[in-house]
Amino acid sequence: MIKKILLVSLTILWMSVIFIYSNQQDVTSDKVSGSFINNTIVRIYKVFNSDASEKEIETVLSFWNYPVRKVAHFTEYLILGILAFFTLKEFGVKNIYVMFLLCFLYAYSDEFHQLFVVGRNGNFFDVILDTFGSITGIIIFHKIYLK
Repeated sequence: MIKKILLVSLTILWMSVIFIYSNQQDVTSDKVSGSFINNTIVRIYKVFNSDASEKEIETVLSFWNYPVRKVAHFTEYLILGILAFFTLKEFGVKNIYVMFLLCFLYAYSDEFHQLFVVGRNGNFFDVILDTFGSITGIIIFHKIYLK
């Protein structure tokens, strides 16, 4: 029983994390992505290009913004897929299509929610990317635990 409560709690907590990030206005969301890129990719770039100009740095930030955001989408839903797998498995649900559906519906609702956030929009490509991330997590753990 404790394991079920823990898994449900972790899944709901992770869904809340996704919701909080989705609820950020465009300016705040861009700052979060920009900060991550600046603290990782730009620092690495500067190691190999110590004399890089501000214009070059801006180009690096601009270039990496889109792929980093999409990898973040995939990763957050990969984690959701893993949590959904273990949570539903604990409740006796072994049908991966039910797991897929749960993650798809959450991804869809997340993008729908963004239609009402200042500066954000719902993007069906993100629903597909999010669902693919969750499917990846579900399939990996399905292969390991439910052969």
